Amino acid sequence: MRTAALTDTQQAILGLIAERIEAEGVPPSQTEIARAFGFSGVRAAQYHLEALEAAGAIERVPGRARGIRVLRPVAPPQQALDLPAGNEALRLPVLGQVAAGLPIGADIGSDDYIVLDRVLFSPAPDYLLKVKGDSMIDEGIFEGDLIGVHRTPEARSGQIVVARVDDAITVKLLRVGKDRIRLLPRNPDHAPIEVLPDQDFAIEGLYCGLVRPNR
Repeated sequence: MRTAALTDTQQAILGLIAERIEAEGVPPSQTEIARAFGFSGVRAAQYHLEALEAAGAIERVPGRARGIRVLRPVAPPQQALDLPAGNEALRLPVLGQVAAGLPIGADIGSDDYIVLDRVLFSPAPDYLLKVKGDSMIDEGIFEGDLIGVHRTPEARSGQIVVARVDDAITVKLLRVGKDRIRLLPRNPDHAPIEVLPDQDFAIEGLYCGLVRPNR
């Protein structure tokens, strides 16, 4: 049987099909796939299903509605969630960990991706970071949460940001004063981080929502 490399979209669709079959016993319809991935019509969904079948990833049973069987195991890094109809899907890379206590380094690359519903975030995120620590619990951000980050070098005082201080990455509440920048925790057990003039400081992105993996 032919095995071909799948595009990111095809891998995400395969993940969605496998997730639906496992959760509900039936795969999504072409209309549901089109809606989940923001396609303008079912023809695009049909095209990707044909490509998946040609690659040996699925088998479509003639004459059966939703007659799809997954033949190729979904790659472990790829996860897919059951997306409500009518909402755009986002395929987001998980880049590493971000400290919600003391700053730690974050990986800049990853093979992990998760498909999530666009409605969960505002604005749309570019990637996810896994929280480590408890310094943001008063904002409802807990250890193990995956936070969406909208990549931007600018932020306003009072926004929750992902910031880089020297070689460390952290998520905190940004507070900009006349002569100093502070990164504030949202847990009284943790001390603020004051950015010193000689430190390398940059805003990496804005916090724009989170998902909480099953524990």
